Amino acid sequence: MGSQRRRAVLAIFPLFTWAVLAPSPAVAANQDQPAASGKSGTAQSEVVSPQPGTSSVPQASATVLRPEVSLKLGIGDLVEVTVYGIPELSTKSRVASNGEISLPLVGRVRIEGLTAEEAEELIAGRLTSGHFLKDPHVTVFVHEYATQGSTILGEVMKPGIYPILGPQRLFDLISMAGGLSEKAGHSITITHRDQPDAPITVALSRSLADHPESNVPVLPGDTVIVRKADIVYVVGDVARPSGVLVETGGITVLRAIALAGGTNRTAKLSDVRILRKGPNGMTETAVQLKKILQAKAPDIPLQADDVLVVPTSAGKILAGRTLEAAMQAATLVSVTAIP
Repeated sequence: MGSQRRRAVLAIFPLFTWAVLAPSPAVAANQDQPAASGKSGTAQSEVVSPQPGTSSVPQASATVLRPEVSLKLGIGDLVEVTVYGIPELSTKSRVASNGEISLPLVGRVRIEGLTAEEAEELIAGRLTSGHFLKDPHVTVFVHEYATQGSTILGEVMKPGIYPILGPQRLFDLISMAGGLSEKAGHSITITHRDQPDAPITVALSRSLADHPESNVPVLPGDTVIVRKADIVYVVGDVARPSGVLVETGGITVLRAIALAGGTNRTAKLSDVRILRKGPNGMTETAVQLKKILQAKAPDIPLQADDVLVVPTSAGKILAGRTLEAAMQAATLVSVTAIP
Protein backbone atom coordinates (compact mmCIF):
# COMPACT_ATOMS: atom_id res chain seq x y z
CA MET A 1 0.00 0.00 0.00
CA GLY A 2 2.84 2.42 0.88
CA SER A 3 4.65 1.72 -2.39
CA GLN A 4 1.49 2.52 -4.38
CA ARG A 5 1.21 5.95 -2.64
CA ARG A 6 4.86 6.71 -3.40
CA ARG A 7 4.35 5.86 -7.06
CA ALA A 8 1.24 8.15 -7.18
CA VAL A 9 3.15 11.07 -5.61
CA LEU A 10 6.06 10.61 -8.00
CA ALA A 11 3.62 10.63 -10.91
CA ILE A 12 1.92 13.86 -9.78
CA PHE A 13 5.13 15.74 -8.81
CA PRO A 14 6.21 16.66 -12.40
CA LEU A 15 2.75 18.04 -13.13
CA PHE A 16 2.85 20.15 -9.95
CA THR A 17 6.34 21.46 -10.78
CA TRP A 18 5.24 22.43 -14.28
CA ALA A 19 2.18 24.28 -12.92
CA VAL A 20 4.33 26.34 -10.53
CA LEU A 21 7.19 27.15 -12.87
CA ALA A 22 5.28 27.57 -16.11
CA PRO A 23 4.56 31.18 -17.13
CA SER A 24 1.02 32.47 -16.83
CA PRO A 25 -1.04 32.79 -20.02
CA ALA A 26 -0.73 36.62 -19.92
CA VAL A 27 3.05 36.43 -19.57
CA ALA A 28 3.28 33.81 -22.26
CA ALA A 29 1.20 35.99 -24.55
CA ASN A 30 3.57 38.90 -23.95
CA GLN A 31 6.56 36.67 -24.64
CA ASP A 32 5.05 35.40 -27.88
CA GLN A 33 3.95 38.90 -28.96
CA PRO A 34 6.27 40.46 -31.60
CA ALA A 35 8.04 43.73 -30.83
CA ALA A 36 6.28 46.97 -31.70
CA SER A 37 6.99 47.85 -35.31
CA GLY A 38 6.37 51.58 -34.83
CA LYS A 39 3.99 51.65 -37.84
CA SER A 40 0.71 53.54 -37.63
CA GLY A 41 -2.39 51.49 -37.21
CA THR A 42 -0.88 49.11 -34.62
CA ALA A 43 -1.42 49.39 -30.91
CA GLN A 44 1.45 47.65 -29.15
CA SER A 45 2.25 47.88 -25.45
CA GLU A 46 5.89 48.12 -24.53
CA VAL A 47 7.34 47.09 -21.18
CA VAL A 48 10.24 49.33 -20.19
CA SER A 49 12.62 48.01 -17.58
CA PRO A 50 13.60 50.59 -14.95
CA GLN A 51 17.15 51.87 -15.12
CA PRO A 52 19.42 51.31 -12.16
CA GLY A 53 18.82 53.87 -9.43
CA THR A 54 15.40 54.87 -10.77
CA SER A 55 11.89 54.04 -9.65
CA SER A 56 9.51 51.97 -11.71
CA VAL A 57 6.56 54.14 -10.56
CA PRO A 58 5.16 56.09 -13.55
CA GLN A 59 5.89 59.81 -13.40
CA ALA A 60 2.97 62.21 -13.15
CA SER A 61 1.89 63.87 -16.36
CA ALA A 62 2.77 67.52 -16.84
CA THR A 63 -0.94 68.31 -17.16
CA VAL A 64 -1.78 67.15 -13.65
CA LEU A 65 -2.98 70.10 -11.58
CA ARG A 66 -1.34 70.47 -8.20
CA PRO A 67 -2.33 72.85 -5.41
CA GLU A 68 -0.53 76.16 -5.76
CA VAL A 69 -0.68 76.95 -2.08
CA SER A 70 0.32 74.68 0.80
CA LEU A 71 -1.50 75.96 3.83
CA LYS A 72 0.74 76.32 6.84
CA LEU A 73 -0.46 75.89 10.40
CA GLY A 74 -0.26 79.02 12.48
CA ILE A 75 -0.95 80.43 15.93
CA GLY A 76 -4.63 80.25 16.83
CA ASP A 77 -5.51 77.49 14.35
CA LEU A 78 -7.87 74.84 15.74
CA VAL A 79 -6.65 71.32 14.91
CA GLU A 80 -7.86 67.82 15.73
CA VAL A 81 -5.30 65.02 16.02
CA THR A 82 -6.52 61.43 15.76
CA VAL A 83 -4.65 58.13 15.92
CA TYR A 84 -6.31 55.34 14.00
CA GLY A 85 -7.70 52.62 16.26
CA ILE A 86 -6.81 54.43 19.50
CA PRO A 87 -9.52 56.99 20.33
CA GLU A 88 -7.89 57.69 23.71
CA LEU A 89 -5.06 59.50 21.93
CA SER A 90 -7.35 61.74 19.89
CA THR A 91 -7.45 65.39 20.94
CA LYS A 92 -8.59 68.78 19.68
CA SER A 93 -6.41 71.77 20.47
CA ARG A 94 -5.70 75.31 19.37
CA VAL A 95 -2.13 76.19 18.45
CA ALA A 96 -0.67 78.21 21.32
CA SER A 97 1.23 81.48 21.01
CA ASN A 98 4.52 79.55 21.01
CA GLY A 99 3.35 77.44 18.05
CA GLU A 100 2.85 74.24 20.08
CA ILE A 101 0.02 71.88 20.94
CA SER A 102 -0.19 69.37 23.80
CA LEU A 103 -0.77 65.72 22.97
CA PRO A 104 -1.16 62.59 25.11
CA LEU A 105 2.04 60.57 25.63
CA VAL A 106 4.35 62.77 23.51
CA GLY A 107 3.62 66.05 25.31
CA ARG A 108 4.14 69.41 23.55
CA VAL A 109 4.80 69.40 19.81
CA ARG A 110 5.60 72.50 17.76
CA ILE A 111 3.58 72.49 14.53
CA GLU A 112 3.57 76.16 13.58
CA GLY A 113 4.78 76.65 10.04
CA LEU A 114 4.07 73.03 9.06
CA THR A 115 1.43 71.72 6.71
CA ALA A 116 -1.12 69.24 8.05
CA GLU A 117 0.74 66.40 6.32
CA GLU A 118 4.07 67.45 7.84
CA ALA A 119 2.45 67.65 11.28
CA GLU A 120 1.09 64.12 10.84
CA GLU A 121 4.56 62.79 10.05
CA LEU A 122 6.09 64.65 12.99
CA ILE A 123 3.56 63.34 15.52
CA ALA A 124 3.77 59.80 14.14
CA GLY A 125 7.55 59.98 14.44
CA ARG A 126 7.31 61.10 18.07
CA LEU A 127 5.00 58.20 18.91
CA THR A 128 7.35 55.76 17.22
CA SER A 129 10.62 57.13 18.61
CA GLY A 130 9.14 57.17 22.12
CA HIS A 131 8.27 53.47 21.75
CA PHE A 132 4.62 54.24 22.45
CA LEU A 133 3.25 52.79 19.21
CA LYS A 134 4.59 50.87 16.27
CA ASP A 135 3.79 52.35 12.85
CA PRO A 136 0.91 54.64 14.03
CA HIS A 137 -1.49 56.19 11.53
CA VAL A 138 -1.96 59.85 12.54
CA THR A 139 -4.42 62.31 11.01
CA VAL A 140 -4.38 66.08 11.56
CA PHE A 141 -7.61 67.83 10.60
CA VAL A 142 -7.78 71.63 10.68
CA HIS A 143 -11.17 72.86 11.88
CA GLU A 144 -10.31 76.55 11.71
CA TYR A 145 -7.54 78.51 10.06
CA ALA A 146 -7.17 81.60 12.21
CA THR A 147 -4.22 82.99 10.26
CA GLN A 148 -4.99 81.85 6.70
CA GLY A 149 -6.83 84.89 5.42
CA SER A 150 -6.25 87.64 2.89
CA THR A 151 -7.20 91.28 3.30
CA ILE A 152 -8.92 93.11 0.46
CA LEU A 153 -9.35 96.87 0.69
CA GLY A 154 -10.33 99.75 -1.54
CA GLU A 155 -13.06 99.81 -4.13
CA VAL A 156 -14.95 96.60 -3.39
CA MET A 157 -18.44 96.23 -1.98
CA LYS A 158 -17.40 94.53 1.28
CA PRO A 159 -13.77 95.19 2.25
CA GLY A 160 -12.39 92.89 4.94
CA ILE A 161 -10.44 89.71 5.70
CA TYR A 162 -11.51 86.54 3.92
CA PRO A 163 -10.26 82.97 4.54
CA ILE A 164 -7.99 81.32 1.98
CA LEU A 165 -8.64 77.64 2.68
CA GLY A 166 -7.07 76.22 -0.44
CA PRO A 167 -5.77 77.37 -3.79
CA GLN A 168 -7.53 80.66 -4.48
CA ARG A 169 -7.14 83.32 -7.14
CA LEU A 170 -7.66 87.06 -7.27
CA PHE A 171 -11.09 86.93 -8.89
CA ASP A 172 -12.27 84.49 -6.19
CA LEU A 173 -11.28 86.98 -3.49
CA ILE A 174 -13.01 89.85 -5.33
CA SER A 175 -16.15 87.71 -5.58
CA MET A 176 -16.06 86.95 -1.83
CA ALA A 177 -15.83 90.72 -1.24
CA GLY A 178 -19.04 91.34 -3.18
CA GLY A 179 -17.43 92.45 -6.42
CA LEU A 180 -16.01 95.77 -7.55
CA SER A 181 -17.61 99.08 -6.66
CA GLU A 182 -18.61 101.71 -9.22
CA LYS A 183 -15.45 103.69 -8.45
CA ALA A 184 -13.01 100.82 -8.98
CA GLY A 185 -10.01 101.70 -11.08
CA HIS A 186 -7.96 99.79 -13.61
CA SER A 187 -5.25 98.33 -11.37
CA ILE A 188 -4.88 96.28 -8.20
CA THR A 189 -1.91 96.16 -5.84
CA ILE A 190 -1.04 92.85 -4.12
CA THR A 191 1.44 92.72 -1.24
CA HIS A 192 2.59 89.31 -0.01
CA ARG A 193 3.11 88.81 3.70
CA ASP A 194 6.66 87.54 3.24
CA GLN A 195 7.55 90.33 0.77
CA PRO A 196 6.11 93.54 2.24
CA ASP A 197 8.54 95.74 0.30
CA ALA A 198 7.80 94.24 -3.12
CA PRO A 199 4.14 94.83 -4.02
CA ILE A 200 2.97 93.79 -7.46
CA THR A 201 0.43 95.55 -9.68
CA VAL A 202 -2.01 93.81 -12.02
CA ALA A 203 -4.32 95.31 -14.61
CA LEU A 204 -8.08 95.28 -14.14
CA SER A 205 -11.18 96.30 -16.06
CA ARG A 206 -14.88 96.48 -15.36
CA SER A 207 -15.26 93.09 -17.05
CA LEU A 208 -12.93 90.65 -15.30
CA ALA A 209 -12.95 88.40 -18.35
CA ASP A 210 -11.05 91.07 -20.32
CA HIS A 211 -7.85 90.38 -18.35
CA PRO A 212 -7.66 86.62 -17.60
CA GLU A 213 -3.91 86.98 -17.03
CA SER A 214 -4.70 89.17 -14.02
CA ASN A 215 -6.36 86.27 -12.19
CA VAL A 216 -3.18 85.53 -10.25
CA PRO A 217 -2.97 83.22 -7.19
CA VAL A 218 -3.74 84.81 -3.82
CA LEU A 219 -1.79 83.54 -0.83
CA PRO A 220 -2.71 83.56 2.87
CA GLY A 221 -1.60 86.82 4.45
CA ASP A 222 -1.78 88.82 1.21
CA THR A 223 -3.09 92.38 1.22
CA VAL A 224 -5.05 93.31 -1.89
CA ILE A 225 -5.90 96.94 -2.61
CA VAL A 226 -8.31 97.84 -5.41
CA ARG A 227 -7.41 101.36 -6.49
CA LYS A 228 -9.98 104.05 -7.00
CA ALA A 229 -10.56 104.99 -10.60
CA ASP A 230 -8.94 108.12 -11.99
CA ILE A 231 -11.54 110.89 -12.27
CA VAL A 232 -11.79 114.07 -14.31
CA TYR A 233 -14.20 116.71 -13.02
CA VAL A 234 -16.37 118.67 -15.44
CA VAL A 235 -17.98 121.77 -13.89
CA GLY A 236 -19.74 124.89 -15.08
CA ASP A 237 -22.28 125.38 -17.85
CA VAL A 238 -22.81 121.72 -18.84
CA ALA A 239 -25.87 119.50 -18.64
CA ARG A 240 -24.58 117.27 -15.82
CA PRO A 241 -21.62 118.69 -13.88
CA SER A 242 -19.94 115.64 -12.35
CA GLY A 243 -16.85 113.51 -12.10
CA VAL A 244 -16.09 111.37 -15.15
CA LEU A 245 -14.19 108.09 -14.88
CA VAL A 246 -10.98 107.87 -16.89
CA GLU A 247 -11.00 104.67 -18.91
CA THR A 248 -8.01 102.55 -19.86
CA GLY A 249 -7.35 104.41 -23.09
CA GLY A 250 -7.46 107.82 -21.42
CA ILE A 251 -9.92 110.67 -21.92
CA THR A 252 -9.97 113.93 -23.82
CA VAL A 253 -11.80 117.26 -23.48
CA LEU A 254 -14.49 116.36 -26.02
CA ARG A 255 -15.15 112.96 -24.48
CA ALA A 256 -15.36 114.39 -20.96
CA ILE A 257 -17.86 117.03 -22.06
CA ALA A 258 -19.89 114.42 -23.94
CA LEU A 259 -20.04 112.21 -20.83
CA ALA A 260 -21.19 115.26 -18.85
CA GLY A 261 -24.17 115.68 -21.16
CA GLY A 262 -22.70 118.37 -23.40
CA THR A 263 -22.59 122.14 -22.98
CA ASN A 264 -25.62 124.33 -22.46
CA ARG A 265 -26.56 126.99 -25.01
CA THR A 266 -25.30 129.73 -22.71
CA ALA A 267 -21.79 128.22 -22.37
CA LYS A 268 -18.82 130.35 -23.41
CA LEU A 269 -17.01 127.90 -25.67
CA SER A 270 -14.05 130.20 -26.29
CA ASP A 271 -13.08 130.45 -22.62
CA VAL A 272 -12.96 126.84 -21.40
CA ARG A 273 -10.08 126.11 -19.01
CA ILE A 274 -8.29 123.10 -17.50
CA LEU A 275 -7.23 123.40 -13.86
CA ARG A 276 -4.44 120.99 -13.01
CA LYS A 277 -2.63 120.50 -9.70
CA GLY A 278 1.11 120.07 -10.12
CA PRO A 279 4.21 120.07 -7.92
CA ASN A 280 4.27 123.87 -7.99
CA GLY A 281 0.58 124.35 -7.30
CA MET A 282 -2.45 124.84 -9.52
CA THR A 283 -1.96 125.64 -13.20
CA GLU A 284 -4.49 126.84 -15.77
CA THR A 285 -4.59 125.87 -19.45
CA ALA A 286 -6.87 127.56 -21.99
CA VAL A 287 -8.99 125.35 -24.25
CA GLN A 288 -10.44 126.65 -27.49
CA LEU A 289 -13.46 124.35 -27.34
CA LYS A 290 -15.24 126.14 -30.19
CA LYS A 291 -12.32 125.50 -32.53
CA ILE A 292 -12.02 121.90 -31.35
CA LEU A 293 -15.70 121.34 -32.16
CA GLN A 294 -15.08 122.83 -35.62
CA ALA A 295 -12.02 120.55 -36.11
CA LYS A 296 -9.80 123.63 -36.34
CA ALA A 297 -7.78 122.65 -33.25
CA PRO A 298 -6.64 119.27 -31.86
CA ASP A 299 -8.45 117.66 -28.97
CA ILE A 300 -6.61 117.84 -25.65
CA PRO A 301 -5.99 114.80 -23.39
CA LEU A 302 -6.86 115.11 -19.72
CA GLN A 303 -5.14 113.68 -16.67
CA ALA A 304 -6.53 112.25 -13.45
CA ASP A 305 -7.97 114.89 -11.09
CA ASP A 306 -8.09 117.56 -13.80
CA VAL A 307 -10.93 120.07 -13.49
CA LEU A 308 -12.49 121.14 -16.78
CA VAL A 309 -14.28 124.48 -16.32
CA VAL A 310 -16.93 125.57 -18.82
CA PRO A 311 -17.90 129.19 -17.99
CA THR A 312 -21.17 130.88 -18.79
CA SER A 313 -21.35 133.63 -21.39
CA ALA A 314 -22.88 136.84 -20.03
CA GLY A 315 -23.57 138.03 -23.59
CA LYS A 316 -25.55 134.87 -24.39
CA ILE A 317 -27.54 135.28 -21.20
CA LEU A 318 -28.27 138.93 -22.03
CA ALA A 319 -29.18 138.06 -25.60
CA GLY A 320 -31.40 135.29 -24.37
CA ARG A 321 -33.15 137.58 -21.92
CA THR A 322 -33.58 140.25 -24.60
CA LEU A 323 -35.04 137.69 -26.99
CA GLU A 324 -37.29 136.39 -24.25
CA ALA A 325 -38.48 139.92 -23.41
CA ALA A 326 -39.13 140.67 -27.09
CA MET A 327 -41.12 137.48 -27.47
CA GLN A 328 -43.17 138.32 -24.38
CA ALA A 329 -43.83 141.84 -25.73
CA ALA A 330 -44.85 140.50 -29.13
CA THR A 331 -47.17 138.02 -27.49
CA LEU A 332 -48.74 140.80 -25.38
CA VAL A 333 -49.29 143.02 -28.43
CA SER A 334 -50.89 140.23 -30.39
CA VAL A 335 -53.17 139.38 -27.50
CA THR A 336 -54.31 142.98 -26.91
CA ALA A 337 -54.86 143.48 -30.66
CA ILE A 338 -57.56 140.85 -30.71
CA PRO A 339 -61.00 142.60 -30.81
